Amino acid sequence: MIHSMTGYAAVHADLGNASLDLELKSVNSRYLDIQFRIGEELRFLEMPLRDLISARIGRGKVECRGGLSASHARGRNLTPDQAALEQLAKLQAAVRAVLPEAEPLSVAETLRWPGVLAEESLSQETLQEQGLALAARALEEFQATRNREGAKLVAMIGERATRMVQLLEQAAPLLPQALADYQQRLATKLREALGGLDEERVRQEVGLYATKIDVAEEISRLSAHLVEVQRVLRVGGAVGKRLDFLMQELNREANTLASKSVSAEITGIALELKLLIEQMREQVQNLE
Repeated sequence: MIHSMTGYAAVHADLGNASLDLELKSVNSRYLDIQFRIGEELRFLEMPLRDLISARIGRGKVECRGGLSASHARGRNLTPDQAALEQLAKLQAAVRAVLPEAEPLSVAETLRWPGVLAEESLSQETLQEQGLALAARALEEFQATRNREGAKLVAMIGERATRMVQLLEQAAPLLPQALADYQQRLATKLREALGGLDEERVRQEVGLYATKIDVAEEISRLSAHLVEVQRVLRVGGAVGKRLDFLMQELNREANTLASKSVSAEITGIALELKLLIEQMREQVQNLE
């Protein structure tokens, strides 16, 4: 499987009196770069989350956002704090001992007293367990989006590579005739410009220049690089860097082919090859 470096996933977990949200998104990068945007209450999860993400993701700029919030879907589970109630009772008794005419606290006043109502909180162990389980689910969805995107990119690159193979097959038969025509034109110009030059010298000059403009080697190397591109796409895995190198080599050979071309047909093929290579290179930048 070949993965794109572009992916997104958002997951949610209801923990009863709280909600846990986690979001993962990524774009292309030369290396693995993980950034966290999580609340302070979840800061202790950063290292475990980093380990979990780096075990599944090889390359890309990954942003992880997470937050814990009070759940509004259910009523809050509130319980009075026994120690706070006992302390408040002692305080009330002490006050009424000095001021017997003071009114006793009502239930509502007692519940409003700071510290009396204690909301059940999640332990750090529970948060870590739930948080990592949620992160694992997020990573599954995240990888699924990267897989789908990667499959589309591979299909596009494969189509361009197939078209390039077809162009090279068209160019190969054109080479002998194009070279012969150019040699003939060059010989004619040499005879006209240097009327006294003997034929043997003309043939030598034409032959010497013909070796400089022969593009058979460039076409052979282009074909070999395309075979490797197709092989890499079939094997899969982390292919981004390998394909990026091959795009550089393809571009170098296509440039040489265009500069040495001596016919309009071959020049047209070279220009189309360069366009296809650029289209592939742009998409290869998004592969892991």
